[in-house]
Amino acid sequence: MRTTLTDISSLSWEHPADRAALNALRAIPGFQQVVNKVAGVFGERGIRHLFTANAVRVGPTQRPDLDALWTEVLQVMDWPTRPQLYVTQTPEMNAGAVGFADPFVVINSAVLEHLSRDEVRVLLAHELGHIMSGHVTYRTIAKIIFYVGLGNLPFLAGVALLPFQLALLEWYRKSELSCDRAALLGVQDPDLVLTTFMKLAGGREFGDRLDLAAFKEQAKEYETDSSAWDAVLKALNTALQEHPFFTVRAGELQRWVESVAYARIVAGDYKRRADVKPGEGLGDDMKEASTYYQERAKEAASKVTDSFSRARNAFTDAFKGGSR
Repeated sequence: MRTTLTDISSLSWEHPADRAALNALRAIPGFQQVVNKVAGVFGERGIRHLFTANAVRVGPTQRPDLDALWTEVLQVMDWPTRPQLYVTQTPEMNAGAVGFADPFVVINSAVLEHLSRDEVRVLLAHELGHIMSGHVTYRTIAKIIFYVGLGNLPFLAGVALLPFQLALLEWYRKSELSCDRAALLGVQDPDLVLTTFMKLAGGREFGDRLDLAAFKEQAKEYETDSSAWDAVLKALNTALQEHPFFTVRAGELQRWVESVAYARIVAGDYKRRADVKPGEGLGDDMKEASTYYQERAKEAASKVTDSFSRARNAFTDAFKGGSR
């Protein structure tokens, strides 16, 4: 039985790196200009045509089981409005929350083919998290840029787009970490979320067997068993990616669960929307974000130091061996 999170505020689950990356994005000269231009050209109506013209709207008579599942997710997260839900015929397992003032969710048909009902619940709760966190406008701008391409948006001529694109992608990835937490709160089963990540990364069983414990170990290896050069390669690999690697997302979510923050929220200790004032928590967000990035910097510095130490020792050993 899942606990209904009455009046829960998104501040309860948002990842500090999400807000830090968003603040960095907003500080880029011309950022708001790009947002205004893209939103002005496409508009609410244009966005709906772009993302739903080749999709089927879910309702009581159209995929009623999926419609009922969406209702359950909305009830657990106590979200008062009901965003429209669509299914589009696409072979890639994915979903997205899109729109400006009136956001909606599009889920790819491959999700329904390859994931269980509860694993689909994970994706729906994740997308609802984006809506509740107010991510949708900027993510919609990002999706337009990803799908249409910067070169095909002539009205952005003259804008320095590469810094904007890199910063947008950095925030886009970090916003995923926030909504992985929302997904967990929506399903209230950490292993279910991690199993969903595993299938999104490598597909379903196809008559074979999947091992969640092995995937958890793989996630730890990716984060801890690396040299300084590995860290550089990881940064380069992710710079132009829309999503963090699922092993990274699994590790981040496991740390959040281990921090007992998740347990406190399910027990009823969380920020409520009615109590949140405009701008509240911004100082704490920046402090947490600073701590988060400082820890990552320390980890990177430690890897660099370790790499130099090993190189020095190898050189010393080789020199000793050559002098015998």
